[in-house]
Amino acid sequence: MNPNKRIRSGIIGTGFAASFHFESIRRVYGVDVELAGVYSLRRESREEFARKHEIEAFDSVERLLDACDLVHVCTTVGSHEQLAVMALERDVFPIVEKPLTGYVGGGQEDFNGETADKAVVLREALNSVDRILEAERNSRARVLYAENWVYAPAIQKEKELIEKSGAQVLWIHGEESHSGSHSQTYGYWKHSGGGVMLGKGCHPLTAALYLKRVEGLSRNGRPIRPKTVSARAHAITRLPSYIDGGHIRRGYYDIDDISMMHIVFEDGTLADIHASDIVLGGIHNWLEISANNHRAVCNINPNTAMLAYAPSEHYFKDIYLVEKTETKQGWSFPAPDEDLLTGYPAEMQAFYHSAAYGIPVESDSNLAAEAVSTIFSAYLSAQEGGRETEIKTYD
Repeated sequence: MNPNKRIRSGIIGTGFAASFHFESIRRVYGVDVELAGVYSLRRESREEFARKHEIEAFDSVERLLDACDLVHVCTTVGSHEQLAVMALERDVFPIVEKPLTGYVGGGQEDFNGETADKAVVLREALNSVDRILEAERNSRARVLYAENWVYAPAIQKEKELIEKSGAQVLWIHGEESHSGSHSQTYGYWKHSGGGVMLGKGCHPLTAALYLKRVEGLSRNGRPIRPKTVSARAHAITRLPSYIDGGHIRRGYYDIDDISMMHIVFEDGTLADIHASDIVLGGIHNWLEISANNHRAVCNINPNTAMLAYAPSEHYFKDIYLVEKTETKQGWSFPAPDEDLLTGYPAEMQAFYHSAAYGIPVESDSNLAAEAVSTIFSAYLSAQEGGRETEIKTYD
């Protein structure tokens, strides 16, 4: 039996995404993973992360990249393009967290995403996509797009249903919602690149785009692409009439906290994608598929793998149940393996095998590019009152 190929990897960033990437790396098999270390702009944060995880803290991103075959880009969206291109120029595989890229105002400190011309935002986001794809074409490495929904067991099972039954997917209906982001900088477009339509809507949207690709490839040998999008985006928690009950995060500066995208594919079929930061009761992540020969509901989080009841919250006070629930009293949905059900280990397994053995990935640069194109076209549509807007696609 051939020995496993060794892949040297590194992590850029030390926040929430970096932590779950690290945990998923530990579950990769079939590849000998050597984690070289971590880099972050802040010396204190990178040294603390390195101590906690017993890895090296690098003092420059260049030094880290030169020590790696693969790098995890777990930073804010404004640095994704620069880091991905730097990696590709060195033939290093970048695992890029969602979204692939966007537009954060070009360094303008007073940039306001709410009032910015979305035609300019769309143009600059697509220019950024083009630069990443050009760097990929000139590299021996490939972009690995960290969209975990693609690798979630429920989505992969639906892929099998579509392929083996010859299904035509007629309508996809999906949502990602909860009561507000973990990030302290979230709320400012210049940091996050957009609001919920980008940060949360990208998950069910990309899963929908992926499944229509699967359908087209399985039946006709070519993906079915999105054609147009109509969208609305709102900021409910910034309304003067909003009554703050203390349970939903507020204080957003220039981003949306609820959004809707209506996508028409080139074959005339549909997807409706909802995202919000105004939903209580924990994360609400799901995708429903209505096909000509079946119907499926993919519950990403929560799901009913386990149910638990506590008459008082203090019984579970030291127990992690599931992400972002406001209370542990009453019935709850503890996740026996939350990362597994949301696709993180399968995603990393696929990415490391791609870097080691050249195996194509399900979540590639074209899927990432199409998600960016759809979302920023949706922001332009929302600016124009929901006007149907063409989507640039990628082959």
